[in-house]
Order: sequence, then structure tokens, then C-alpha cells
Amino acid sequence: MQDLPVEVVKTSEQTEFTVIWMHGLGADGNDFVPVIPELKLPASLKVKFVFPHAPIRPVTLNNGMEMRAWYDLLSLDRSKTAKEDDILTTVTWINQMIDKEIESGTPSDKILLAGFSQGGVIALHTGLRYPKKLAGIMALSTYIPFTENTLAQASEAQQGIAIFAAHGVHDPVIPFASYQDYVPALKGQGYNVEAHDYPMEHSLCLEEINDISAWLQTVLK
Repeated sequence: MQDLPVEVVKTSEQTEFTVIWMHGLGADGNDFVPVIPELKLPASLKVKFVFPHAPIRPVTLNNGMEMRAWYDLLSLDRSKTAKEDDILTTVTWINQMIDKEIESGTPSDKILLAGFSQGGVIALHTGLRYPKKLAGIMALSTYIPFTENTLAQASEAQQGIAIFAAHGVHDPVIPFASYQDYVPALKGQGYNVEAHDYPMEHSLCLEEINDISAWLQTVLK
């Protein structure tokens, strides 16, 4: 197992829910820590946010430069962007993080996975396959490589799981077309997808943060 270092933010000393939130390529676990106060979650919602740091590794698309990455990016061609085994290795690490939370007393259905960009890929690949019911999946500015395999291997435990999907219409990094492909695919499989698009690039905006907050308050209960 890759024992990933993490940043932890709690909205209360005693927590009821856990959100495991994966950063994007080249960022680290601190990237979304400042977003938590901006969510303005009510005091009654007791959440532990866990922000893992991806391993530092060479990234082919970036001329082999070493940076934090959940998997190696091979190409901008979305059909050849990565090796499936590489993604699934990372899925096992996040599975083990979920298992640890369950062992520490948080039921699986009170654990939610979130991710931005490359982190969103991991959130979706892990969340859809995880064998015990999860609270939800938050997919921000992302895509699903190996969509057919991912949906074919999805766990029955996740049938109807709540998914928050968001994307910038002007995203130059992961084209909006990727969102337009995977959201209907998820809806077609019966997942409870709340989909939003925003007039932004590859980032978060205030309207999106407000929508995330509202969705979290609906799903974590």
C-alpha cells in the first residue's frame, strides 16, 4: 500500500461524515483546504475533510518532469490519456483510505469522495467501484477515461449514488466536451447526477462553491 500523507480539516471536534478530496495534477493536498470556510457549512454538519497528497512521479506529457500526480498523463488525447492499470493502482490506495475511515468508526454511507481534474478521475473510478455504499461522489472539472470498463465494473452497492458533476464551459485543459460525454453516460446508468456548468476555465468559481455547499448539505444527512 502507498501510505499517502494527508491534510485534515474538521468542522467540528467530533465528526459524523468524512470527505476524501483529491487535488489535480501538480497541486497537493493543501490546494482545496481554503475552500472549506467558503462552503459556510452549518455547525450541525460535522465533517472531517481529508486531503491526500498524490505521490511525486515523472509525468510523460510534461517531458518527464516530476510532480504530484495520481497517474501518469501520456497524451492530451482523452482516449489515450493514461494506462488503466495505473489508475486502478491509485484506486486501491483510496480504497484503503476509505477502509481506514470505516475502521475508525465512520460508516461507508457517511463517506464521500471528491476530486478536481485528475483527482476527479480517481474519485469517480474509486467511488463507482467501491463495494460498500458511499454517500456520494463530487467530480469537478474532470472526465472518465475507460468509461465502458468503469461502468461495467461499477459496484451494485453504488446504484443510484448521488454525483455532483461540474465543469467550466471555457476549460482549456479538460474540454467541456468531456463533461458532455460522461454526464449522460452516468445518467444513463441510473446514477443520481446533479450537473452544473459555469462560465469559467479550469478552476472553481463562487457560484460553484455555493452549489457544492448546498449539495453537500443535501447528501450528508
